[in-house]
Amino acid sequence: MIKKLLIAVAAVLLSATANAQFERSKIFIGSSLTGLDLSYNGKNKTDFGLQAQTGYFFSDNLMALAQAQYQHYGNDANADEIMFGVGGRYYITQNGIFLGASCKFVHAYHNYNDFRPSVEAGYAFFLSKTVTVEPAIYYDQSFKKHSDFSTIGLKVGIGVYLFRD
Repeated sequence: MIKKLLIAVAAVLLSATANAQFERSKIFIGSSLTGLDLSYNGKNKTDFGLQAQTGYFFSDNLMALAQAQYQHYGNDANADEIMFGVGGRYYITQNGIFLGASCKFVHAYHNYNDFRPSVEAGYAFFLSKTVTVEPAIYYDQSFKKHSDFSTIGLKVGIGVYLFRD
């Protein structure tokens, strides 16, 4: 009985801590490793990427995001991509789970351009009051060639939530 009570108290305290971080006027800075051989698409099989993000909470639990990403493909270095995008996240108040959507412009070195809408679901696990580890699963939809360039994958990020005075 006491063990269940302690677990319930810990869950309430953790959710209260997470809730305080998703308030209006906070700034988010994050970086993610994408792929890590954990993403797959029909053309390139495996990949590795680095993503940088910055965001602003324009309302409680709602964040606007800007992002940049570099993607390296193991099968063909000439197919490496640079991506720029905008999007948003909604944080479920009680627990740190977030849902995101974005649209990215993709340019590959061999003159390939694409717009890719993307969705993600993840969790902001707080290591301190401002620093998080954020695992997420994502899906990017290609408009150019669905079977070769649409991607599902896992990314792990580090986030910093700052209060703007």
